[in-house]
Amino acid sequence: MVLLGVYSLGLGIPVLLAAAFTDRFFGRIKSLGRAGRVLQIGAGIAVVGMGLAIITGQLTAFSFWLLETFPVLAKLG
Repeated sequence: MVLLGVYSLGLGIPVLLAAAFTDRFFGRIKSLGRAGRVLQIGAGIAVVGMGLAIITGQLTAFSFWLLETFPVLAKLG
């Protein structure tokens, strides 16, 4: 039960923190005006692009290209 409780806290705390700061984050983006809108569109395009890369299987090829181009990335994780 202790392990399950610790596991649940590890999953739940980041989600709760993200929920707590989402309003503040979007408030700052809205205060940026036009730049905030551009950031939202750019983030949306990135999410859609990642989804398409996952569906088509190109994400693996992209990750290998990144590692070949920037070998220092292999040391990050």
